[in-house]
Amino acid sequence: MVAAVLLACGAAAVPATLLASSAHAAECPDIEVVFARGSGETPGLGITGTPLVRNLASRLPGRTVTSYAVNYAAALNQSSAGAGATDMTQHVVQRAQTCAETQFVLGGYSQGASVTDIALGISSTLGRGQAIPADLAPRVAAVVVFGNPLGLSRRTIEGSSQLYGSKAKSYCNTGDPVCGGGGNVLAHLTYASNGSVADAATFAAGKLS
Repeated sequence: MVAAVLLACGAAAVPATLLASSAHAAECPDIEVVFARGSGETPGLGITGTPLVRNLASRLPGRTVTSYAVNYAAALNQSSAGAGATDMTQHVVQRAQTCAETQFVLGGYSQGASVTDIALGISSTLGRGQAIPADLAPRVAAVVVFGNPLGLSRRTIEGSSQLYGSKAKSYCNTGDPVCGGGGNVLAHLTYASNGSVADAATFAAGKLS
């Protein structure tokens, strides 16, 4: 069932305009959203990351908001989260070295949430990868995840990370089989349409103000 849910996510395409704006981002933006898509989604920010960036930018007028889509396989067999975490970590480290004032919003959807967990140093049954150095934690203003498989072990980033818990928010729809062990497949696909993404953007903007 979970595989079917994740495969369905892959049908959504990322608008070319957002990909282009990310690729030609300002050299040192005020804020960069680093987001990992869900399993089976085509490369890019995905069905939750795309509207998250758009919503966040609309809440921060006068500040530059760019994005980076984590470069990983997003494999349907859930085997690529560790490699994704390493890519997320390496990007944050490199960007932080180049841009001393840039703040980060990290996040992910489904397996992408596991990518985020691992990058934050939280153990996961979905793999191992490099974690963001602790001295860069102050540069991470907010963390938002959707449908995080960590929830199947009754854990959240909020309760599992001393460094990031206070600036994290996890979204798990009632009945979502990926994060809550439920049986409602559609519950895993509606974070962008049920207000969760908009709420996450408001939360992140509040951490950045």
